[in-house]
Amino acid sequence: MARTRTQLDGCGIAHASELLGQRWTLLVVRELLLGPKRFTDLRSGIPDISPNVLGQRLRELGESGIVRRRKLAPPAAVQVYELTEWGRDLEPAVLALGSWANRSPSFPRGAEMGPDSLVLALKSTLDPARAEGLAATYELRLGEIPFKISVKEGEFQAARGEAESPDATMIADPNAIAGVAFGGKPLGKAVEAGDIAIDGSRRAVNALFRALT
Repeated sequence: MARTRTQLDGCGIAHASELLGQRWTLLVVRELLLGPKRFTDLRSGIPDISPNVLGQRLRELGESGIVRRRKLAPPAAVQVYELTEWGRDLEPAVLALGSWANRSPSFPRGAEMGPDSLVLALKSTLDPARAEGLAATYELRLGEIPFKISVKEGEFQAARGEAESPDATMIADPNAIAGVAFGGKPLGKAVEAGDIAIDGSRRAVNALFRALT
C-alpha cells in the first residue's frame, strides 16, 4: 500500500523523513550500500524483520526511486535488489548518522554486529590523518561472506566480493573484528586465541586498525 502524505512540507528534511522514516527502512538501505542482495540475504542481514514487512519496505523504496530490482544474468538468474544511483548517494548521510548515533549515551556497546554493518562501521571510523601513507587492499571474510577493502590516500573503499591479490586476508566473525577495532582488544591476542586468522601482511593489517578511531 502506498504511503499517503497528510501535510505538504517544502523542507528537504521533512521529505527525507517521509522517504526513510518507516521502521526498518534505513536498515534495508544499509544492507544494500555494499552491493546487491537477494531477498533471502536481506532477511539474513535484518533477522528481526518479517518477510511481509521486508517486501513492503522494498516496494516503498522502489516506488520512491531509491531501490530497484533486477535479474542477474545466467547462470545465476536470480532476482536481486540494489540501490539506484540516487539511492547510493545516501551513503555519506547514512554513515554520518551512524557516527552520530555511536556517541549516544544509550548506544548498546558490545552488541553483536552483522557483516555489512561491521564493514560500514570500519569505513565510517577511518581517520584520514592516521591512514596517511597507507595504501593496501584487504579481503575480509566474515563467515561465508567476502568483502574487498582498499585504503588509499585516506579513503576507505569497500564492496561485497573477493579481492584480487590482496595485501592481507582476514578471516573472522564480525564481533571478533569489532572487538579489536572498537573494543580495545589487542590484535595479537585475537590472533593467538584463533578469533582472527591473517594470511598475508600482518603489517598492513596492523596499519589498518591503527587508522581507525
